[in-house]
Amino acid sequence: MDQPRIDAILSRYEGSSADLIPVLQDIQDQYNYLPKDELKVVAERLHVPMTQIYSVATFFKMFSLIPKGKHQIKVCLGTTCHLRGGVKIVESLGHRLGVEPGYTTKDMKFTLETVGCLGSCAQAPVMMIDDKYFGRAGVDKVPKIIKQFK
Repeated sequence: MDQPRIDAILSRYEGSSADLIPVLQDIQDQYNYLPKDELKVVAERLHVPMTQIYSVATFFKMFSLIPKGKHQIKVCLGTTCHLRGGVKIVESLGHRLGVEPGYTTKDMKFTLETVGCLGSCAQAPVMMIDDKYFGRAGVDKVPKIIKQFK
């Protein structure tokens, strides 16, 4: 556990249970997931039971209890993206990175996920890496897109 890091995060809050979600967001931003040891400290400092922390952490998709890669790849599989080749993009990324959707590469560089919508149907198929959108992302564009983040 990185005690100075978790102390720095918690020092920005008053220590009430109402701070739980913002604290978890800050931890997620720092670690790319919610480490168990850090969650124990949060439970103690905010006086919140671990069951409540796990309930919140598993309810919101933005949180992860398993380590995620440095770069988060999200491929839209909504109706329009699905019809325009979203599944083929997932397959291409999975093959190139050696990982299935929902998992992280062994080098911890990429986490591949599928989502129901990225809100850019006119640009279908769409994928995101971190906060950058890639519209009309055909299979032929995947190598060039990935290269930007390696």
